[in-house]
Amino acid sequence: MDRNLEKLRMVKAVHEAALMSKANVVSVAIGLRQRGGVFTSEPAIVVSVTHKIPRSELSPEDVIPNTLGGVPVDVQAVGEIQAL
Repeated sequence: MDRNLEKLRMVKAVHEAALMSKANVVSVAIGLRQRGGVFTSEPAIVVSVTHKIPRSELSPEDVIPNTLGGVPVDVQAVGEIQAL
């Protein structure tokens, strides 16, 4: 197995529950980082939120770090998710 993918899976497993408990978080996945709305080739832990909130307006416990375990974290706004 690719070591990068293995590390991404391990970091996701360790941190997923804590990330899901933060404000506006609707999912945590492994995916590609976005920059300016365009996907890059850089793998990351993707944290999907209903909408982005400036860090200055978040409580300290709801701030999502830029990296976890040396792996990049990308916050992507996806809106409300509803089951069909």
